[in-house]
Amino acid sequence: MEEHATNGKASGVKPYIIAWLALLALTALTVTAAEFRAQHLAVVICLAIASVKAVVVFLYFMHLRHEPRVVIRILVPVSVVLLAIFIGLTYTDIILR
Repeated sequence: MEEHATNGKASGVKPYIIAWLALLALTALTVTAAEFRAQHLAVVICLAIASVKAVVVFLYFMHLRHEPRVVIRILVPVSVVLLAIFIGLTYTDIILR
């Protein structure tokens, strides 16, 4: 396989395989956690695991790991504000029906 240079660093297939295995393990952990008898605790645990899985996808498969920190510091708050706007507009639509 070819190795691509990103910001002077060589990257191959190995980080992607490790990320994929981590996602598989976290998925298995999510399925296991969903079987808990305390459903409220299971929901919190599953959401926490989903957040970790999202970070793994962002960092490795979306290549945000190699982006400058300034881009991340701008991207995260803008994304949260847009999400809040979309949720607010959705609830506005539901309330006004």
